[in-house]
Amino acid sequence: MAHSLTAEKRIRQNAKNAARNRWRLKTMRGAIKEFLDKLAHGSAADAGEAFNKAAKLIDRTAAKGVIHKNQAARRKSRLSKRLKSKAGSKA
Repeated sequence: MAHSLTAEKRIRQNAKNAARNRWRLKTMRGAIKEFLDKLAHGSAADAGEAFNKAAKLIDRTAAKGVIHKNQAARRKSRLSKRLKSKAGSKA
């Protein structure tokens, strides 16, 4: 248990920041799932728009320090690869 006011404040800040980070991860994962759904069932144009949204959220999540920048690059690369393969198979 915290004994000082600053330790109690730090506990409150940690809880608030952890909740915010969980929200950022959940939002990012939701955008990725939406992209994958549109990739499987939608048109290539819809998938492209969903990819742009997901990539933007991945970059923002990495910028905030929730995920590492290399993880963000890897995720975007893999999603981009799937989008290109879908576009190539339709052509």
